[in-house]
Amino acid sequence: MSIDQSTAAKVAKLARIKVEDDALPALASEFNTILGFIEQLNEVDVEGVEPMVSVEPMRLKRRQDEVTDGNQQDKVLANAPDAREGFFAVPKVVE
Repeated sequence: MSIDQSTAAKVAKLARIKVEDDALPALASEFNTILGFIEQLNEVDVEGVEPMVSVEPMRLKRRQDEVTDGNQQDKVLANAPDAREGFFAVPKVVE
C-alpha cells in the first residue's frame, strides 16, 4: 500500500492538522515509512505465541467489580464552568 500526496492531505484534513502544500511530499513519505514497518510486522510468524502483558510472566491484580460514585464529586465539579445542586449546569438547547 502506498500513500500519495492527495491521500496525505486528506488524512491531515481529517486529523484537523494544517499542512502546507510543500510539506505534503514529506508527510506522504513518513506515512509510507510507517506502513512499511507495519508490513514488516505482519510478516512475523506468531503462531503459538501466547499474548502477554509484560516481559516478565505475571498475573494482573484482580479486584472486586463494585459500582461507586468515586467520592470525588467536589473535585469533579470544581472544573465545571457552572455547577448547581451537585450537577453540571448547561444551557437549554431545546425549546
